[in-house]
Amino acid sequence: MDVSESFPEIRDAVRKLCAQFPGEYWRALDRDRIYPTEFVQALTQAGFLSVLIPEAYGGSGLGLAAATAVLEEIHRSGCNGGACHAQMYTMGTILRHGSEAQKEAYLPKIATGELRMQAFGVTEPTAGTDTTRISTFARRESDHYVVSGQKLWISRAEHSDLMVLLCRTTAREDAAKPSDGMSVLIVDLREAVGNGLTIRPVRTMLNHATTELFFDELKVPVANLIGQEGKGFRYILDGMNAERILIASECIGDGKFFIDRASGYAKEREVFGRPIGQNQGVQFPIARAHVQLTAASLMVDKASAMFDGDIPCGTEANMAKMLASEASWFAADMAVQTHGGFGFAEDYDIERKFRETRLYQVAPISTNLILSHVATHVLGMPKSF
Repeated sequence: MDVSESFPEIRDAVRKLCAQFPGEYWRALDRDRIYPTEFVQALTQAGFLSVLIPEAYGGSGLGLAAATAVLEEIHRSGCNGGACHAQMYTMGTILRHGSEAQKEAYLPKIATGELRMQAFGVTEPTAGTDTTRISTFARRESDHYVVSGQKLWISRAEHSDLMVLLCRTTAREDAAKPSDGMSVLIVDLREAVGNGLTIRPVRTMLNHATTELFFDELKVPVANLIGQEGKGFRYILDGMNAERILIASECIGDGKFFIDRASGYAKEREVFGRPIGQNQGVQFPIARAHVQLTAASLMVDKASAMFDGDIPCGTEANMAKMLASEASWFAADMAVQTHGGFGFAEDYDIERKFRETRLYQVAPISTNLILSHVATHVLGMPKSF
C-alpha cells in the first residue's frame, strides 16, 4: 500500500470486500449484461454508498474525498463502480437543495439500502451535452406535474427505486436565459413504470445497464419538486461536478489496475530468455502511464478538496475528469500492448476493463466540451457555439 494514500482504513476495507468479487464474477455478468446485484448489496451493507450522507440521516457524514477513495479502490480491484456510483452524487441534490421533509423521507432509507437512488435523468436524444435544449416538459396541474418527453443514456433506471429528473417547466424560448426554466423532480420509478413511464434497455459495448426513457403524461407530485421551480439547472450543476470528480477517481483506479497488471506481467513474462520488462520499449510506456496517472490523481484530489470546502470547482472538476480519463485510457492501451495476445483474452480481464474505461472519454462529458469550457471560462476566448 502507498503510505501517501488518503483514507487507508477505508481503502483496505474496500479491497477486502472487492476480493470477494473476482474477475470471473464480472466476466460472467459482462457476457450476459447482468446487473451486479450482489456486489451493490455488499457495498450498501458495508456503508460505502452512504459515505456522503450525514450521520443524522444514517450515513457516515464524510466528504467527497472519502467517496473518491472508495471508487478508486473498487476500480483498482478490477470491479466496477458504475453500477452504483450515482447513489453518491444524486442524493447530493436532495442533501444540498431538498426540503427537510424530503431529506427525512429519503436519505435514511438510501443509507440503509431500503431505497435505491441510482438514476440521473438529464440527457436527451436531441440535446446531448447542450443541457439547456432539453425538451422533456413538466406542466403543473393542481398538486402534481404531468411529465412528457424522452431521455437517453440513463443508466440503472431498471435497478433504481428513485430517479432525479431534470425537465423544463418553462419553455426555453419563454425563459429569461437558456438555463432558466428547468426544474428537478424526484420520480418514484416503482410507481411510474407502466403509469406514464416506459423503460427500454440499450445494449452497448460494456455492461452499464443503459436505458432510454419515454414519458407520456406521467404524474409526479408537486411535493417531489426539489428546491424552487425553474432553478433546477443550478442544482444539477452541483451533482454534475460531484459526478465528474467521482468518475475521475474511477479512472484513477482503472489506470492503477492496468499499471499493476502490466508491470506484474512484464516482470514475469519471458521472451528471448529474459523478462520483457527488462526491455525499455516495454518498461517506458508503463512508467509513463504511472507518471501521467499520478499527475491526474493530484488534480482529482484538488477538485474533491474544493468541492468539500464549498469552493466553486466547475473548472477543476472538468480538468480532473479529462486528465484522469486520458491517463486511464493511455494505461489501458499500454496494458493491452504489454500483454500482447493475452490482452485480448477474457480471462485476463484487460479487455473488459479496456472497454469500461473507454466510456469516460465520452461520458459524463466529452473532452471537447471540457476544452471549450477552459478556453472560454478560464482563458477568456470567444465562445464557439
